[in-house]
Amino acid sequence: MSDAMAVNNAEFRVIKLLGKGKGGYSYLVTNRTTQYVLKQIHHEPCEYYAFGDKLRSELRDYETLRKLGIPMPRLLAVDAPQERILKEYIAGATVAELLKEGRMEPDWLAQVQAMCSLLYPAGLNIDYYPTNFVPCDGMLYYIDYECNTYMEQWDFEHWGIQYWTAQAVERTEET
Repeated sequence: MSDAMAVNNAEFRVIKLLGKGKGGYSYLVTNRTTQYVLKQIHHEPCEYYAFGDKLRSELRDYETLRKLGIPMPRLLAVDAPQERILKEYIAGATVAELLKEGRMEPDWLAQVQAMCSLLYPAGLNIDYYPTNFVPCDGMLYYIDYECNTYMEQWDFEHWGIQYWTAQAVERTEET
């Protein structure tokens, strides 16, 4: 990776790698005035997940979740030939990082449950793992765009909630 990346010929300086997910690498970037997240789609295999067109899936999922009213960073630009998207940067630590520090706000669970009340009737789940959520100015944002068909074993109450305690995050990182 170089220290600069472009989206639709607009150049951005890479500040740091934020993380790697099933579908891509997310970088914190700047155009010298504003910070953004640039996601570079990757095609590395994933044992437990089958992909079609990752970029198309990302865009479809974003639109689906946006229409439902899930708080997320805005999609700002798409560079299809390079398989890159540029999105709003929600500043702050992830819930996983905060849980590791022993910080847990009761309102976070209420906010995830409010998201579930929009998702479940639409037949959807999101990836409830705490690395995908950032609290900012009292609002909990889902910073990933992934959503999947609802299955009870993968909903928040049956899967996600187990990761929303500091002890669970510590155990996960030890393995």
